[in-house]
Amino acid sequence: MEFFEAIEKRYSFRGEYKAQAVSEKDMRKILDAGIRAPSGRNGQTTSFIAVTDKDLLKKIAGVIDKPCVKTAPLIIAVLTEKVEVFEGRSFEIEDYGAAVENILLAATALGYASLWLDGYTGSGNNSRRLAEILDVPSHLTVRTILPVGVPAEEGKQRERKAFEERVYLEKYR
Repeated sequence: MEFFEAIEKRYSFRGEYKAQAVSEKDMRKILDAGIRAPSGRNGQTTSFIAVTDKDLLKKIAGVIDKPCVKTAPLIIAVLTEKVEVFEGRSFEIEDYGAAVENILLAATALGYASLWLDGYTGSGNNSRRLAEILDVPSHLTVRTILPVGVPAEEGKQRERKAFEERVYLEKYR
């Protein structure tokens, strides 16, 4: 799929996935896209755990009880580390956002669907519970999980406001 087509076709998938594995080759491409995302001062504060083990997937679904999580053949846990890289600043949030967007676009380009679940991941003590399930060390934060798979039903990107409503030339008008 061409790059701009992937941007136009990417949507947030909340339904059930088909019982079809994500190939290891595709999984590696998707994760490599995350690794190659921009990173403030090249701090590379984002890392990933690819989960395909059925027992672990079931435990994750016990924390976030959503159809897309329950049926995903692959869940990518996105971890961040607060590392000061410039004048006391860490770019962990920016780094993780860029990495997630790359992953979502790569998954779309390869014919999969996904969803950025940071709202549910960060709710209550879910991040900590996921960290325990995945043996994540305490200096890292489970920022979000991304279920990935072939959707049982195709979806489409939700309507966006018109270009002219969101883009201004030269000055805000």
